Amino acid sequence: MNLEINPGLAPRRDALAATVAWIELRLHQPLSLDLIAAEAGLSPYHFSRLFTARMGRSVMAHVRGRRLVRSARRLVDDPGLKVIDLALDSGFESQEAFTRAFKRVFGVAPGRFRGGFSIAPIEGQYPVNIPDANPANVIHLEAPARLDAFTVAGYSRQFDDSTKSQIPQLWSRLIGSLPFEGQVKSWNTYGVVWNGEAGEGSFHYLAGVAVRHQALLPAGMETKEIPAAMYAVFRITLNGGPLHPQIKAAMARIWGALIPQANLKVANSPDFEIYDGEFSPNRAGAFIDFHVPIES
Repeated sequence: MNLEINPGLAPRRDALAATVAWIELRLHQPLSLDLIAAEAGLSPYHFSRLFTARMGRSVMAHVRGRRLVRSARRLVDDPGLKVIDLALDSGFESQEAFTRAFKRVFGVAPGRFRGGFSIAPIEGQYPVNIPDANPANVIHLEAPARLDAFTVAGYSRQFDDSTKSQIPQLWSRLIGSLPFEGQVKSWNTYGVVWNGEAGEGSFHYLAGVAVRHQALLPAGMETKEIPAAMYAVFRITLNGGPLHPQIKAAMARIWGALIPQANLKVANSPDFEIYDGEFSPNRAGAFIDFHVPIES
């Protein structure tokens, strides 16, 4: 396979995409940077640079992530599958090493994951498709939105810059818990952010759904009251690549440019993302509406 494009010839298929597909078919086999680079027809150094630039992560980080996503899917699809067999099939030398790696990505051990967690939010961090060359597009919707007060229930943790990449773990747990009694009859989900308590850069994040007043919640869930407010709405359109880097770039643009440019005065209230029931983090063109409370 040759990744070079000959000038003057008609464009041909994306050869890196072919290499990614080749990796996907061989996740159960021993893989190394040298082996994958040889399949692509490049030196390990040059292939590594090309892959990282296009995919947003290193070659072997991609392999490890895809193996763990594949393992999680097998856990859910085959209740009788033993963790030790899954570990060896996934290229790990022991069940202990597999469990440590699984917990780093999914936040829980394989056995607990099997009991009610979702793969999709984590898979959004390790998509198979090649990201679009353009970053996530962000626009400030012209009309502000006035929303009545409502209550969100879900799973919450405090994060900072060093731990916020673990936010998808909350979503994995939430989606595995849906639906439940007391949930508002909508598949909209909310990512709610409010001030932290452990110093600069920290914040609370809750992945949840709207619930009725005094709803009976699944174990471990908590509620957050969202007051009635006027909101500036920023639409983030995704490019099909890993979700976390796109959200990070979009938030930097919203807070660093769009809010100051619009001369908005932000109110002291939680801000939140809304994901509709059809949201797919791996689909180019999917969008997130980010709501920032403003003083009218």
